[in-house]
Amino acid sequence: RTGINYESHGQGETLLFIHGLGSSIRDWENQIRHFSEHYRVIALDLRGHGRSDKPQGPYSCELFANDIAGFIRLLGAGPAHIVGLSLGGFIACQLAVDHGGLVRSLVVVNSVPDLPRDTVRDRLRITSALLLRQLIIRLFGLRALGRFLGKRLFPRAGQTELRQTFIERWAENDKNAYLSSLATVSQLNLEHRVGAISCPTCLIAGEHDFFPLALKEAFVDKMPDARLVVIPDSGHFTPLDEPDRFNDALMAFLSKLV
Repeated sequence: RTGINYESHGQGETLLFIHGLGSSIRDWENQIRHFSEHYRVIALDLRGHGRSDKPQGPYSCELFANDIAGFIRLLGAGPAHIVGLSLGGFIACQLAVDHGGLVRSLVVVNSVPDLPRDTVRDRLRITSALLLRQLIIRLFGLRALGRFLGKRLFPRAGQTELRQTFIERWAENDKNAYLSSLATVSQLNLEHRVGAISCPTCLIAGEHDFFPLALKEAFVDKMPDARLVVIPDSGHFTPLDEPDRFNDALMAFLSKLV
Protein backbone atom coordinates (compact mmCIF):
# COMPACT_ATOMS: atom_id res chain seq x y z
CA ARG A 1 0.00 0.00 0.00
CA THR A 2 1.12 3.55 -0.75
CA GLY A 3 -0.06 6.34 1.52
CA ILE A 4 -1.50 9.28 -0.43
CA ASN A 5 -1.66 12.69 1.23
CA TYR A 6 -4.70 14.77 0.31
CA GLU A 7 -6.89 17.70 1.28
CA SER A 8 -10.68 17.83 0.95
CA HIS A 9 -12.76 21.00 1.21
CA GLY A 10 -16.38 21.88 0.50
CA GLN A 11 -19.36 19.84 -0.60
CA GLY A 12 -21.05 18.80 -3.83
CA GLU A 13 -19.71 17.13 -6.94
CA THR A 14 -16.06 16.10 -6.64
CA LEU A 15 -13.46 18.29 -8.33
CA LEU A 16 -10.08 16.56 -8.09
CA PHE A 17 -6.79 18.33 -8.85
CA ILE A 18 -3.60 16.52 -9.93
CA HIS A 19 -0.35 18.50 -9.73
CA GLY A 20 2.67 18.42 -12.01
CA LEU A 21 6.08 16.76 -11.85
CA GLY A 22 8.09 17.73 -8.78
CA SER A 23 5.20 19.70 -7.30
CA SER A 24 2.46 19.06 -4.77
CA ILE A 25 -1.00 20.05 -3.57
CA ARG A 26 0.37 23.59 -3.32
CA ASP A 27 0.10 23.97 -7.12
CA TRP A 28 -3.62 24.46 -6.48
CA GLU A 29 -3.69 26.85 -3.53
CA ASN A 30 -5.51 29.50 -5.60
CA GLN A 31 -8.08 26.98 -6.79
CA ILE A 32 -8.83 25.17 -3.54
CA ARG A 33 -10.14 28.34 -1.90
CA HIS A 34 -12.12 29.43 -4.94
CA PHE A 35 -13.82 26.19 -5.97
CA SER A 36 -14.56 24.76 -2.53
CA GLU A 37 -17.48 27.20 -2.37
CA HIS A 38 -19.15 25.22 -5.18
CA TYR A 39 -17.63 21.71 -5.19
CA ARG A 40 -16.12 19.03 -3.02
CA VAL A 41 -12.54 19.95 -3.86
CA ILE A 42 -9.89 17.28 -3.42
CA ALA A 43 -6.20 17.86 -4.11
CA LEU A 44 -3.66 15.11 -3.60
CA ASP A 45 0.08 14.54 -3.65
CA LEU A 46 1.11 11.89 -6.16
CA ARG A 47 3.25 9.04 -4.90
CA GLY A 48 6.83 10.27 -4.60
CA HIS A 49 5.68 13.87 -4.09
CA GLY A 50 4.79 16.19 -1.25
CA ARG A 51 3.70 14.35 1.87
CA SER A 52 2.70 11.12 0.12
CA ASP A 53 4.79 7.98 0.48
CA LYS A 54 7.89 7.75 -1.69
CA PRO A 55 8.38 4.08 -2.50
CA GLN A 56 11.20 2.92 -4.71
CA GLY A 57 10.50 3.11 -8.45
CA PRO A 58 9.99 2.47 -11.24
CA TYR A 59 6.91 4.67 -11.59
CA SER A 60 4.64 4.97 -14.60
CA CYS A 61 1.59 6.95 -15.72
CA GLU A 62 -0.45 3.77 -15.41
CA LEU A 63 0.72 3.39 -11.82
CA PHE A 64 -0.12 7.00 -10.97
CA ALA A 65 -3.55 6.62 -12.61
CA ASN A 66 -4.20 3.37 -10.71
CA ASP A 67 -3.29 5.12 -7.45
CA ILE A 68 -5.83 7.84 -8.16
CA ALA A 69 -8.50 5.37 -9.27
CA GLY A 70 -8.11 3.44 -6.03
CA PHE A 71 -8.17 6.69 -4.08
CA ILE A 72 -11.41 7.85 -5.74
CA ARG A 73 -13.06 4.48 -5.10
CA LEU A 74 -11.93 4.43 -1.47
CA LEU A 75 -13.42 7.87 -0.84
CA GLY A 76 -16.54 7.15 -2.86
CA ALA A 77 -15.74 10.31 -4.80
CA GLY A 78 -16.50 9.25 -8.35
CA PRO A 79 -17.33 10.02 -10.99
CA ALA A 80 -15.25 13.18 -10.49
CA HIS A 81 -14.28 16.22 -12.48
CA ILE A 82 -10.53 15.71 -13.00
CA VAL A 83 -8.07 18.59 -13.50
CA GLY A 84 -4.43 17.82 -14.25
CA LEU A 85 -1.48 20.17 -14.76
CA SER A 86 1.55 19.19 -16.87
CA LEU A 87 2.45 15.61 -15.79
CA GLY A 88 -0.85 15.67 -13.93
CA GLY A 89 -2.51 16.25 -17.31
CA PHE A 90 -0.87 13.15 -18.74
CA ILE A 91 -2.02 11.18 -15.70
CA ALA A 92 -5.55 12.59 -15.98
CA CYS A 93 -5.72 11.37 -19.59
CA GLN A 94 -4.44 7.96 -18.53
CA LEU A 95 -7.11 7.85 -15.83
CA ALA A 96 -9.81 8.74 -18.36
CA VAL A 97 -8.63 6.02 -20.73
CA ASP A 98 -8.15 3.25 -18.15
CA HIS A 99 -10.86 4.15 -15.62
CA GLY A 100 -13.36 6.17 -17.64
CA GLY A 101 -16.26 5.38 -15.31
CA LEU A 102 -14.58 7.42 -12.58
CA VAL A 103 -14.23 10.55 -14.72
CA ARG A 104 -17.18 12.94 -15.09
CA SER A 105 -15.17 15.52 -17.04
CA LEU A 106 -11.52 16.11 -17.87
CA VAL A 107 -9.47 19.31 -17.82
CA VAL A 108 -5.90 19.07 -19.12
CA VAL A 109 -3.73 22.09 -18.31
CA ASN A 110 -0.57 22.82 -20.31
CA SER A 111 -0.17 19.21 -21.26
CA VAL A 112 -1.03 16.83 -24.05
CA PRO A 113 -1.85 13.11 -24.04
CA ASP A 114 1.42 12.28 -25.82
CA LEU A 115 4.74 13.83 -26.87
CA PRO A 116 5.76 14.25 -30.51
CA ARG A 117 8.03 11.40 -31.64
CA ASP A 118 7.48 11.48 -35.39
CA THR A 119 11.02 12.56 -36.28
CA VAL A 120 14.51 11.93 -35.01
CA ARG A 121 14.64 15.58 -33.96
CA ASP A 122 11.49 15.13 -31.86
CA ARG A 123 12.92 12.08 -30.10
CA LEU A 124 16.28 13.77 -29.51
CA ARG A 125 14.53 16.82 -28.03
CA ILE A 126 12.71 14.67 -25.48
CA THR A 127 15.81 12.65 -24.61
CA SER A 128 18.07 15.67 -24.26
CA ALA A 129 15.57 17.51 -22.02
CA LEU A 130 15.32 14.52 -19.67
CA LEU A 131 19.07 13.94 -19.62
CA LEU A 132 19.73 17.61 -18.84
CA ARG A 133 17.49 17.47 -15.78
CA GLN A 134 19.12 14.26 -14.61
CA LEU A 135 22.59 15.75 -15.07
CA ILE A 136 21.79 18.93 -13.14
CA ILE A 137 20.37 16.91 -10.25
CA ARG A 138 23.30 14.50 -10.05
CA LEU A 139 25.94 17.23 -10.30
CA PHE A 140 24.35 20.15 -8.47
CA GLY A 141 21.19 18.96 -6.71
CA LEU A 142 17.48 19.70 -6.80
CA ARG A 143 17.76 23.35 -5.76
CA ALA A 144 19.97 24.02 -8.78
CA LEU A 145 17.39 22.38 -11.03
CA GLY A 146 14.73 24.54 -9.40
CA ARG A 147 16.73 27.67 -10.22
CA PHE A 148 17.23 26.49 -13.80
CA LEU A 149 13.54 25.73 -14.31
CA GLY A 150 12.28 28.72 -12.34
CA LYS A 151 13.96 31.18 -14.70
CA ARG A 152 12.14 29.57 -17.62
CA LEU A 153 8.77 29.00 -15.99
CA PHE A 154 8.50 32.43 -14.35
CA PRO A 155 10.65 34.72 -16.54
CA ARG A 156 8.92 38.08 -16.01
CA ALA A 157 10.26 40.75 -13.67
CA GLY A 158 7.01 40.79 -11.71
CA GLN A 159 7.24 37.04 -11.03
CA THR A 160 10.22 37.19 -8.65
CA GLU A 161 8.19 35.96 -5.67
CA LEU A 162 6.61 33.13 -7.67
CA ARG A 163 10.03 32.12 -8.97
CA GLN A 164 11.61 32.05 -5.52
CA THR A 165 8.70 30.10 -4.04
CA PHE A 166 9.03 27.59 -6.87
CA ILE A 167 12.77 27.15 -6.17
CA GLU A 168 12.23 26.61 -2.45
CA ARG A 169 9.49 24.07 -3.02
CA TRP A 170 11.46 22.26 -5.71
CA ALA A 171 14.39 21.80 -3.33
CA GLU A 172 12.11 19.82 -0.98
CA ASN A 173 11.75 16.95 -3.47
CA ASP A 174 13.17 13.52 -2.73
CA LYS A 175 15.85 12.94 -5.37
CA ASN A 176 15.16 9.27 -6.08
CA ALA A 177 11.39 9.75 -6.18
CA TYR A 178 11.78 12.73 -8.51
CA LEU A 179 14.02 10.77 -10.89
CA SER A 180 11.54 7.87 -10.88
CA SER A 181 8.74 10.31 -11.72
CA LEU A 182 10.81 12.04 -14.40
CA ALA A 183 11.38 8.72 -16.15
CA THR A 184 7.63 8.36 -16.74
CA VAL A 185 7.69 11.27 -19.22
CA SER A 186 9.54 9.19 -21.83
CA GLN A 187 6.89 6.44 -21.56
CA LEU A 188 3.88 8.56 -22.48
CA ASN A 189 2.00 7.13 -25.43
CA LEU A 190 -1.74 7.80 -25.55
CA GLU A 191 -1.94 9.31 -29.03
CA HIS A 192 -3.92 6.38 -30.43
CA ARG A 193 -6.23 6.06 -27.42
CA VAL A 194 -7.45 9.61 -26.82
CA GLY A 195 -10.37 9.08 -29.19
CA ALA A 196 -11.80 6.79 -26.51
CA ILE A 197 -12.05 9.66 -24.03
CA SER A 198 -15.76 10.37 -24.37
CA CYS A 199 -16.34 12.62 -21.36
CA PRO A 200 -16.47 16.42 -21.80
CA THR A 201 -12.86 17.60 -22.07
CA CYS A 202 -11.17 20.99 -21.96
CA LEU A 203 -7.53 21.70 -22.75
CA ILE A 204 -6.43 24.91 -21.05
CA ALA A 205 -3.25 26.36 -22.53
CA GLY A 206 -1.06 29.20 -21.38
CA GLU A 207 -0.26 31.45 -24.33
CA HIS A 208 3.49 31.03 -23.70
CA ASP A 209 3.50 27.39 -22.59
CA PHE A 210 6.36 25.34 -24.05
CA PHE A 211 3.99 22.69 -25.42
CA PRO A 212 3.09 24.04 -28.90
CA LEU A 213 -0.48 25.19 -29.38
CA ALA A 214 -0.69 23.28 -32.67
CA LEU A 215 -0.04 20.04 -30.80
CA LYS A 216 -2.90 20.75 -28.41
CA GLU A 217 -5.23 21.66 -31.28
CA ALA A 218 -4.41 18.35 -32.95
CA PHE A 219 -5.31 16.36 -29.86
CA VAL A 220 -8.53 18.28 -29.30
CA ASP A 221 -9.54 17.31 -32.83
CA LYS A 222 -9.11 13.62 -31.97
CA MET A 223 -11.48 13.72 -29.01
CA PRO A 224 -15.25 13.49 -29.50
CA ASP A 225 -16.18 16.18 -26.96
CA ALA A 226 -13.21 18.51 -26.42
CA ARG A 227 -12.40 22.19 -26.67
CA LEU A 228 -9.33 24.40 -26.26
CA VAL A 229 -9.07 27.57 -24.18
CA VAL A 230 -5.97 29.79 -24.35
CA ILE A 231 -5.04 31.98 -21.37
CA PRO A 232 -3.23 35.18 -22.47
CA ASP A 233 0.12 36.16 -20.92
CA SER A 234 0.46 32.82 -19.14
CA GLY A 235 3.31 30.33 -19.20
CA HIS A 236 3.38 26.71 -18.09
CA PHE A 237 2.08 27.20 -14.54
CA THR A 238 -1.19 28.90 -15.48
CA PRO A 239 -3.00 28.14 -12.18
CA LEU A 240 -0.23 30.08 -10.40
CA ASP A 241 0.76 32.83 -12.84
CA GLU A 242 -2.78 33.71 -14.01
CA PRO A 243 -5.04 32.27 -11.30
CA ASP A 244 -8.06 34.51 -11.89
CA ARG A 245 -8.16 33.87 -15.62
CA PHE A 246 -7.61 30.17 -15.04
CA ASN A 247 -10.37 29.98 -12.45
CA ASP A 248 -12.76 31.80 -14.77
CA ALA A 249 -11.98 29.42 -17.64
CA LEU A 250 -12.40 26.33 -15.45
CA MET A 251 -15.65 27.58 -13.94
CA ALA A 252 -17.02 28.46 -17.39
CA PHE A 253 -16.34 24.90 -18.55
CA LEU A 254 -17.76 23.20 -15.46
CA SER A 255 -20.87 25.39 -15.33
CA LYS A 256 -21.94 24.21 -18.79
CA LEU A 257 -21.97 20.56 -17.78
CA VAL A 258 -25.39 19.10 -17.06
